[in-house]
Amino acid sequence: MSDDIGLWLQSVTNRVNSELDQVLGSHLTSSRLLEAARYSVLGGGKRLRPALVYAAAAAAGASLESADACAVSVELVHTYSLIHDDLPCMDDDALRRGRPTTHIAFDEATAVLAGDALQALAFSVLSKKDRRSDAMRVKQLKLLGDAVGFTGMALGQATDLASEGRVLELNALRFMHEKKTGVLIAASMLMGASCGSTNSDSWKALAEAGRAIGLAFQIRDDILDETTPTKLLGKEQGRDQALGKSTFPKLLGLDNSLAEARRLVAEAHLALAQLDGDTRFLKYLATQSVERSH
Repeated sequence: MSDDIGLWLQSVTNRVNSELDQVLGSHLTSSRLLEAARYSVLGGGKRLRPALVYAAAAAAGASLESADACAVSVELVHTYSLIHDDLPCMDDDALRRGRPTTHIAFDEATAVLAGDALQALAFSVLSKKDRRSDAMRVKQLKLLGDAVGFTGMALGQATDLASEGRVLELNALRFMHEKKTGVLIAASMLMGASCGSTNSDSWKALAEAGRAIGLAFQIRDDILDETTPTKLLGKEQGRDQALGKSTFPKLLGLDNSLAEARRLVAEAHLALAQLDGDTRFLKYLATQSVERSH
């Protein structure tokens, strides 16, 4: 990683962390609910989705300021999804980001409500007036809503739960993860790009790159679940196997899974090459989605 990309990544990570701290501030009234939300949001994380927002904004010639609301909203939605995924009625996980999951650290009801509140807050943040035009805000609200709901992340999670104990065919596994993980990653990029200027060809290329990055990211997750110790992974190793989930390594093997993930990253790079703007940050994040160690 070059120094300028490293400095940029640290800068946008610090930026979104500060923004998240502010939107989850005392103006919301101190409560156990807010405490649980802050515990979940501010307790670490890769901040991949906000970074993709800022990287796509840069590629579209937009300022960081114009992309702040999008960056915050996608991370709030992502955290809400993690809280709910970890619940006993779903994946029943006790560890996330190296700490007890929210329902363990607090209680199940508080975790459910914290997730609900974070999802609502995401749309509230996204709807607020700032330097974005009304048309931009409406477009971004629709992008996020579509990514989260019946045709996006919720569908992917429902499919995942229904598939436990079954061996999915490869296309079915791809579909599940494109919905559960990929759609929000693609939406993050499109939301960032919508803060600037893109033509229809660039928009299509970004959508293609986002789909490829999202699926590559999930394949790497499947690999890490089998190969990385709990201490480094931040969550319990081997959890997918314990729950009887279909995974890419189970269907393809570890080596072929990694090769497929890298093929998807190459596909993303080809799509991004069609853009006229600065795509260095997007290409770096695409590569890191597969080369990361946790």
